[in-house]
Amino acid sequence: MSTTATPSPTTAPEPTPADVGVPAVRPQGGAGLGTTALATARRTVLQFFRTPQLLLMGTVQGALFLFMFRYVFGGAISTGGELSYVDFLVPGFLVTVILWTGMGAAAGVAEDSATGVYDRMRSLPIPRAAVMVGRSLADITLVGWGMLVTGALGFVLGFRAHGGIGPTILAFVLMLVAGYAFTWVFITIGLVSGNAQAAQGMSMLVIPFSFISSANVPIQSMPGWMQPFAANQPITVIINAVRSLMQGGTEVVGIGHTTAYWVVLSLVWTAAILVVFGALATARFARTT
Repeated sequence: MSTTATPSPTTAPEPTPADVGVPAVRPQGGAGLGTTALATARRTVLQFFRTPQLLLMGTVQGALFLFMFRYVFGGAISTGGELSYVDFLVPGFLVTVILWTGMGAAAGVAEDSATGVYDRMRSLPIPRAAVMVGRSLADITLVGWGMLVTGALGFVLGFRAHGGIGPTILAFVLMLVAGYAFTWVFITIGLVSGNAQAAQGMSMLVIPFSFISSANVPIQSMPGWMQPFAANQPITVIINAVRSLMQGGTEVVGIGHTTAYWVVLSLVWTAAILVVFGALATARFARTT
């Protein structure tokens, strides 16, 4: 008696991480935090390069604002100290790049969340926290790019750092550290907003911090009721530290305390922002995916 073999039904192969747009990281026993974070960062950076208008718009926007303040408003603004306006302006403008660049980070996170990219990542054997860590590492590259372009343009427009090479390098390191902390603010906004348009709108709520600060004008020129907030908010603290480092001390830039005081206070603010918004973003990501 013969039997006829019944062919087993064929099933479509399961999609690979590359097919769904997530990092292909599958080391034995599951991916580790560092490996996954770097893979996620690489994926996001590659997205940046596939969308050159993102880099271009951020660069052009910063250049236009810097050019406008340098030549349109610069002649009417007194720094109240020894510095020329361009030497006063550029350090502050470099710090505000953190906020302007962060708007793109919020929109990117919101878009990935809305299109299900993060849901697919959650199905992989990877630490959930690593996904947002990787995103923050990618976003800090945009911040660094914005600072590089702004610094180069500032040099062309007449800016000079009189504090020396060492303190200037330290100022850039401080800005990158602060920028990393602020990326978590925008990651949180992206996770809670729901879509890219809402994320951009919510990000605008952070932008006033760049204007109500010592970035473009001395605090003393503001109305008396505004000065306490402007003088003590984190953007001003970071600007004071960066400006003092780049231009040779607080006496030169016309502010109180020492350079070390502003650097330490900047690090305190940075740590607080990183802890608070890092925890909020991680908790939100775990809850919504």
